[in-house]
Amino acid sequence: MRKPALFLDRDGTLIKDNGYIKDIKKVVFYPFTFDALRELQKKYLLFIVTNQAGVGKGLITMQEMESVNHYILDQLQKQQIHISKVYICPHKKEDLCDCRKPKPYFIDQACNECEIDLSQSFVIGDHPSDMELGINRNVKGIYLLTGHGRKHYKELETLPTNSYSVYKSLPFFVKSIHDRNHSQKTIY
Repeated sequence: MRKPALFLDRDGTLIKDNGYIKDIKKVVFYPFTFDALRELQKKYLLFIVTNQAGVGKGLITMQEMESVNHYILDQLQKQQIHISKVYICPHKKEDLCDCRKPKPYFIDQACNECEIDLSQSFVIGDHPSDMELGINRNVKGIYLLTGHGRKHYKELETLPTNSYSVYKSLPFFVKSIHDRNHSQKTIY
């Protein structure tokens, strides 16, 4: 049986966006992350899809990035949160790779590895590229005003308004699921 999934951005969505993080001491979870994910995993498979251009730019090493991701997964696991898989694009935008969001490479890979109902799934993040990722596979976008969300909010004007909804933070999306109200454009 196919199950809906959440394709979650990492920085600015689950943890504070502290630039190119190479040290676990810079990993700061939002206070709501654990409770929100515990609730969401009751209905959805959870995937992390993250662009980590700092690797391609030589600002962090692949080993440092993997160490940070391992720490994040370890902390989530300690909170009884299961992430099905972490997908990482280590390339710079200029590399024109196939895996950098908003290209749907990792959504396609997840669908090949798991039985996912994309019609009931969401892409969640704080950048317009996250919403574009959803558009590229006809998956509804959830734009969060955490991280860089407020900074890039105006850039959403170029996207179809029915392709995403805007929420102040992850708990507001969780509340909308309980209220079964995905049609509301913005919740503050």
